[in-house]
This record gives sequence, structure tokens and C-alpha cells, in this order.
Amino acid sequence: MSDQLSQELQASFNIQRIYLKDMSLEQPNSPAIFLEQDGPSIEVQIDVGNQKLADDIYEATVTVTITAKIRDKIAFLVEGKQGGIFELRNIPEDQLEPLLGIACPNILYPYLRANIADMVTRGGFPPIHLTEINFEVFYQQRKQVLAQAATTPVQ
Repeated sequence: MSDQLSQELQASFNIQRIYLKDMSLEQPNSPAIFLEQDGPSIEVQIDVGNQKLADDIYEATVTVTITAKIRDKIAFLVEGKQGGIFELRNIPEDQLEPLLGIACPNILYPYLRANIADMVTRGGFPPIHLTEINFEVFYQQRKQVLAQAATTPVQ
């Protein structure tokens, strides 16, 4: 009886599903942009999010937006959002947020990188290979920004 009880109380982290939640590609200056000789400048924005779906079930997401410009013209704008459903059972409350903000994005990001490279290639451009991200540092920086915003008085 105590073995069954200890198994029921044991912490567990399980991937239920990984999926592409959203993907879009805009090429407002095609086809003329393909005639440009200069290489594009690339701007990358990354965001993570999560929400509770049910008891012990959470959705985590990683969103990447890439804007490629040649001089002042947009070559392409691609946005992808990779999602995952995770079961986080018997996880202590103080460990839940880091799991959702670090471990889950680490699992999702490689899928999103591949999907974005594929989308950009299908749009007629060389693939964009996003660099690795240290989601632990990203998580800590985000916590600092939120803490500073909470202590800054509104004017």
C-alpha cells in the first residue's frame, strides 16, 4: 500500500504533445526583393509563455518573429509559435515556474527552429538557422525585468 502511495506522490514531468500552433510568412516586396544583390539584415524576437489547461496539465509556447530587411525594404517577416502540452504532476510550487519557463522551452525550441528554417526556404530565401538559446538566462532576465517593472512607480 505504501509503494502505491509513494508512486502517486512522486513528481513527474511528461510530454503529452508537441505541435506547431501558428506559422506565418509575409513577403510584402516579392518578387522585386529577389532581384536585390545585398544580403538582408535580420532581427529576431523571442518570447515564451504558458498557461494551465487542467489539473497538472500545462501548455507552454515559444514564439519567434524574424524580420529580414534589405536596406529599408522588408524581404520577409516570419512568425512561428511552437506549443507543447506537458503533464507536471506533484511538482513543488517553487519548481513549477522554472520548469515551464526553462525546461519546456528547451524542448520546444528545436522544433520551432526547424519549422522556421523550412518556412523561410519554402518562401524562396536561404534558410535562417537560429542560434541556440540559453532559456535559463532568458528566464532570469525576464524575471528581473518583471520585478523592476513591479517596483517602478507609474507616472
